[in-house]
Amino acid sequence: MNQQPFDPGLTQKFSGNIRRIINHDGSFNVHRHGVRWRNLNFYQYLINLSWPRFLGLVLAAYFLSNAGFACLYLLLGVENLQGAESGSPFEAFTSAFFFSAHTFTTVGYGNIAPKGILTSLVAALEAMIGLLSFALATGLLYGRFSRPSARIVYSGHVLIAPYQEQTSLQFRITNQRTNMLMEMEAKVLLMLVENVGGNFQRKYYDLKLERSNIYFFPLTWTIVHPIDAASPLYNRTADQLAASQAEIMILIKGFDDTFSQVVHSRYSYRYDEIVWSAKFSPIFHIDEHGDVILEIDRLNEIERLSTIQVN
Repeated sequence: MNQQPFDPGLTQKFSGNIRRIINHDGSFNVHRHGVRWRNLNFYQYLINLSWPRFLGLVLAAYFLSNAGFACLYLLLGVENLQGAESGSPFEAFTSAFFFSAHTFTTVGYGNIAPKGILTSLVAALEAMIGLLSFALATGLLYGRFSRPSARIVYSGHVLIAPYQEQTSLQFRITNQRTNMLMEMEAKVLLMLVENVGGNFQRKYYDLKLERSNIYFFPLTWTIVHPIDAASPLYNRTADQLAASQAEIMILIKGFDDTFSQVVHSRYSYRYDEIVWSAKFSPIFHIDEHGDVILEIDRLNEIERLSTIQVN
């Protein structure tokens, strides 16, 4: 029985240059076209939205909703808002807008009140929509705060560095947050574009690590792939990796002790992010009190070495 070629789910087909498979933010470089509205998950979209965009969207929705109801009150007649200013169109709009804000938030200061059946019905509808909207916003805020996420930061480059009596591929990571991560696991893949029978294909190689898991993660973790005769990087040069559009893809998994859930982190390095003949500088030390000091801002510091051979 023929053994199927290894594919991690990223396809072996090659039809041209690709910027990278995994972006630096951990997302895949895949843009979906032809997705129908009914297949979109707006909760997932709002949960994954960045904080500035999420807060901006909430504020925009709040002001647009109040502006829309203010226009509706003006269409019904500002005279139906008892106590509203109507000296000029601007005063009438602002009065209707702030009455809408009072109703939407159910504050109800009482300085303006609806008069008439239609205006009262609109105000009652707005109050209901306001309650539902704030309940939805509260749920989204709780979901965003309670969702476990890994803020693992990766070194700016991956290195070809000495390792015992040979060489190795190395990068290091650390946790930017103070939450405790444990039972960490790492998987590293190498993607190369190779000529197979006259056709170019993506080939994936599982890089064997010196240590694929650690129990605790309070400091840094330098992940090392020894480059020996069994390594797909054996005897490869920088030019060969560039010609093969090499990309090193990383999956980190760990247990978040704060939320008691498993968290994941993805990252990748391309061939032009490999630094040859270098090693990482130490970034933690013991102070005079016997405490370990970790300097996260020095994660990318490296020391250049004399030229080494990949063999």
